[in-house]
Amino acid sequence: MEKTLNRIHPVSDPEATYFLQVSWEKDLGTGFSLLLSDCQCAWTGKVSEADISREADDIEMDREKYVEELRKALIAGEESAGKYNFVISRDEQNKACHFSYERSLKDGSFRLGSLKLQEVPSPAEVVKELIGYCLDSLAQLQAKTEHLQRENERLFNSWSDVEKRLEKCVEAKEELEADLYSRFVLVLNEKKAKIRNLQKLLSEARESAVDAKCSRDSIATTQMVIKRENNYDASTDEESENPTGASLPSAPERRDSSLLASPDIVDPAPRRKRRQRAAKPAGTGAKVAAYEAELPAQEKPGLASQGQRCPDWDLETLENSCEPEDLFEDM
Repeated sequence: MEKTLNRIHPVSDPEATYFLQVSWEKDLGTGFSLLLSDCQCAWTGKVSEADISREADDIEMDREKYVEELRKALIAGEESAGKYNFVISRDEQNKACHFSYERSLKDGSFRLGSLKLQEVPSPAEVVKELIGYCLDSLAQLQAKTEHLQRENERLFNSWSDVEKRLEKCVEAKEELEADLYSRFVLVLNEKKAKIRNLQKLLSEARESAVDAKCSRDSIATTQMVIKRENNYDASTDEESENPTGASLPSAPERRDSSLLASPDIVDPAPRRKRRQRAAKPAGTGAKVAAYEAELPAQEKPGLASQGQRCPDWDLETLENSCEPEDLFEDM
């Protein structure tokens, strides 16, 4: 059985002090017993499970919440001081005592429960029992306090050891950081040197690539120029091998074509020369020989190479240079 002992002050007489002992078997909701004493008289009473259910229905409160309110009012003690009020009324002969407990609110209070306590025949025994309970509780509290003190000392010693280990770990960490930092500086400097070397090699490779590209471009340009020059020389050689005279038509063909293509021209020379056909001038052959002697030296080989082709003269030149008989034959 579990028990609690609290000190209460009734609302009707705040100066008075009463001791209230509550005992229960398993749970406060299954019923409990009350023992009230002012160290001169003592009263006892019992609340059943049915009484708890009836009180919860009367105030229209859930049973579990009602049991929780009873626990705070009767067991919590000093923790719930000021939140709950107690009303104690005794008859003239102290044979009976009416005890009620209430929940105080801002604008009033409502009653949680009440019961009628009966006087105990031997109050001294009740007081003795209360004092024994207090001593037992005090001994338990002292034992618990000693246990907590020993646990506290153990934890303090453990904390001291942990603190010392932590200091050693901090020192070792600082030394390790310094060592690692020194090594890291060396590695970092080596990496920087490698990076600089690689950047230098990269720049040199880029420059060499640019130079190679420029040389390839210049070589390609030179080859293109040489190819063009070769093509030009080949075309020039072909032109020199095929003279201009070869492409031109022969003199008689050109003469015939020019005569056929030209419009009809009324020339008085044939009529005049017809009249002179009987007597040919004596100086005509001499004039032709003198004209051939006056031709330049460069034109004579050209004429010889062309197979004695006549130059492309106009009609007036033909009339003055050729014989009249030839003109009439052509026509």
